[in-house]
Amino acid sequence: MAHEMRKQRPIAVDLFAGAGGMTLGFEQAGFDVLASVEIDPIHCATHEFNFPGCFVLCKSVVDTTGEEIRNRSEIGDREIHAVICGSPCQGFSLIGKRAFDDPRNSLVFHFHRLVLELKPKFFVMENVRGITVGEHKKILQTLISEFQNKGYQVEEKYQVLNAAHYGVPQSRERLFLIGAREDAELPKYPQPITQTAKPNDSARQDSFALPIGPTVRDAIGDLPEAEQYSELLQRDWVVAEYGKPSNYTQILRSISTLADDYSYQREFDSRILSSSLRTKHSPTTIERFAATTQGEREPISRFHKLHPAGVCNTLRAGTDQYKGSFTSPRPIHPFTPRCITVREAARLHSYPDWFRFHVTKWHGFRQVGNSVPPLLAKAVAAEILRSLNVSAFKPSFRQQLGDEKLLQLNMSQAAQRYYGDC
Repeated sequence: MAHEMRKQRPIAVDLFAGAGGMTLGFEQAGFDVLASVEIDPIHCATHEFNFPGCFVLCKSVVDTTGEEIRNRSEIGDREIHAVICGSPCQGFSLIGKRAFDDPRNSLVFHFHRLVLELKPKFFVMENVRGITVGEHKKILQTLISEFQNKGYQVEEKYQVLNAAHYGVPQSRERLFLIGAREDAELPKYPQPITQTAKPNDSARQDSFALPIGPTVRDAIGDLPEAEQYSELLQRDWVVAEYGKPSNYTQILRSISTLADDYSYQREFDSRILSSSLRTKHSPTTIERFAATTQGEREPISRFHKLHPAGVCNTLRAGTDQYKGSFTSPRPIHPFTPRCITVREAARLHSYPDWFRFHVTKWHGFRQVGNSVPPLLAKAVAAEILRSLNVSAFKPSFRQQLGDEKLLQLNMSQAAQRYYGDC
């Protein structure tokens, strides 16, 4: 029994979980994420598909209690080591006009409440860098002082981290707020491990410089060309012929494994190209995309054309159904005159190929664009593990993925699945 206890992985809970970028990053660092909370039923279904061992609570954090999270998941009365949260930036907006002067009416204070109810050793909150300015900064400072008043140390010199410095082929800056219980050591921020690739930069690297991280070409160059498969006009997957992988995509294709990847191995068919439903562009659009220089914006659509030797610009999510269901501008493929596919976006976000998204382009891009790149989350999680002073280990158990029908549900079907039994 003592041996079993020693082999137990630290436990995390993911609030505002989305499709699971933070969940995956923490799993890769050596945590077991046993519960997640997410209000969007489409995201919940995708999370359930990719993480069958994690209990998904499909409801607003406003209506959720720490007791419910413990009782409905496998956690029970065990100690929780980390509560993690990639809250939407709207979480920093004030609820209701009358409450304008009281920043505690912001949605993120439900994150604060749940941390206090769950009493984890550590918490991590990720958000856009914009919350460090203006009205939002006031909320952030209030949040920090409320945590300190309740016995949590918080790194007041909070940092904005760029995913491109942690092995992700995308420039994406996000604020991370890290806290620790008074009986725990406050984790440090992760040190950068890569520098951003810059097209046309022929300057020699000196021997002390960080290695250049993966480029757009490294990330998507081996993927089968979606345009060559007519099946991808009707569905989001096809059995296809892959090209030669880069070091980066060897990892994402599960051909090899990073030494510090402690995630559960997934059972999947590596011949399948998934999340690759094609976009039908008009001939004039194709012409405009083809005429656009790599690394520049197409003048009419304002879409950015990826440069193969650079990194991707920040992938954005677009708006949800309550804000008009607008699609965010999607980058143009560096070589083919079309927008990138969901799988290509996922590669640029550091998601492995076994990770699947909703079958529609709209939901799929929203799921990628809303999420924390797993490799960035993993870098932060590894520092928390270091403060816990536990050794991570890779489980021998191979995880089956969920039922593919979960990825095909429309909003009302997904709502029925998760809200139907409330």
